[in-house]
Amino acid sequence: MIVKPKIRGFICTTSHPDGCAAHVQNQIDYVKSKPKLENGPKNVLVIGSSTGYGLASRIVPAFQSGANTLGLFFEKAGSERRPGSAGWYNSAAFEKAAQAEGLFAKSLNGDAFSHEMKAAALKIIQEEMGPIDLVVYSLASPRRTCPDTGEVYKSVLKTTGGEYTNKNLNTDKGLIEEVTIGAATQEEIDHTIKVMGGEDWELWIHLLADAGVLADGVKTVAYSYIGPELTWPIYTEGTIGCAKKDLEASAARLSAKLATECKGGSAYVSVNKALVTQASSAIPVVPLYISILYKEMKAKGIHEGCIEQIERLFRDRLYGDDLQLDETGRIRIDDWEMREDIQAAVAKSWESVSNENFSELGDFAGYQEEFLKLFGFGLDGVDYEAETDSLFAPASLS
Repeated sequence: MIVKPKIRGFICTTSHPDGCAAHVQNQIDYVKSKPKLENGPKNVLVIGSSTGYGLASRIVPAFQSGANTLGLFFEKAGSERRPGSAGWYNSAAFEKAAQAEGLFAKSLNGDAFSHEMKAAALKIIQEEMGPIDLVVYSLASPRRTCPDTGEVYKSVLKTTGGEYTNKNLNTDKGLIEEVTIGAATQEEIDHTIKVMGGEDWELWIHLLADAGVLADGVKTVAYSYIGPELTWPIYTEGTIGCAKKDLEASAARLSAKLATECKGGSAYVSVNKALVTQASSAIPVVPLYISILYKEMKAKGIHEGCIEQIERLFRDRLYGDDLQLDETGRIRIDDWEMREDIQAAVAKSWESVSNENFSELGDFAGYQEEFLKLFGFGLDGVDYEAETDSLFAPASLS
């Protein structure tokens, strides 16, 4: 079939198999252009591995330190009538590239919150991989079904301190509008913590530790975001922020457990940069902030995408000599975004940005380009007028 982008709200409802493969290959090429990570991980589990930071966290160890990887995701396969999801094609392309270089690469598609997926992952680790020395937790799900009770929890993007109104970018129209976000109830806060907090991360690590499949010195990392004060009401101080505080508490408990049971094992929350991802596109205020941020960071020559961020996280922080934990024990790979000169410039632009001057103060074209690439569109060397194979699938799931 011939696939074109169809955008609805903050998602693209189609994805291009060849474009997704090209996007993955570009990330692989970037990693391979960097020095090998000789002391990097060798057996890696990535929970939430099909897009964005999770996908990058699978590419980096595979192609920088030759790691075996097991990736978990919940994606839609393609059919003869319609394309599958971008994450499905990303994972197919990753497996193909990894296996071409003799690397072990398997995937599981399903609900990572469930007992069944945890059991399936454990079986592969025990029978085909050996002790895991890195676990990356990068799930981005709007809901979670409790595997024991069947209760469904749904996350919300709301404040915790009354209504909040600020500028927002309508990405469909390319227009700046005001948006008002309502306050969450306590039940909504609790549900968001259940979905996006650290409980499931802890369940995974406890399962693996109890099964004896974690290597001595194992590392585990989950991802978070803080950002500037202008985003705090909807993020850091909102329902998502409550979940991220819970994630940090989980990291502290897991570190204590792994340090004892896995001879110096450790758990971290990595605070990453604001980037165009499927998750960030859904958060009010953030797309406008990202557009202005991109403009400033590109002008200073310090802009990074997901793959550049994660390559630096692995090389300098997790497996380097520059861990740089903040006062609460978090890794700060958002350090370039939060530089004083960058944030001062963003704040100045934010105060005056309007529909009349947005093209000067923001990088909406860059935002749109990165958004379309998430779904395999706009990649150099891809013939978007040609037929593509919508049945392209991960080899381990075929």
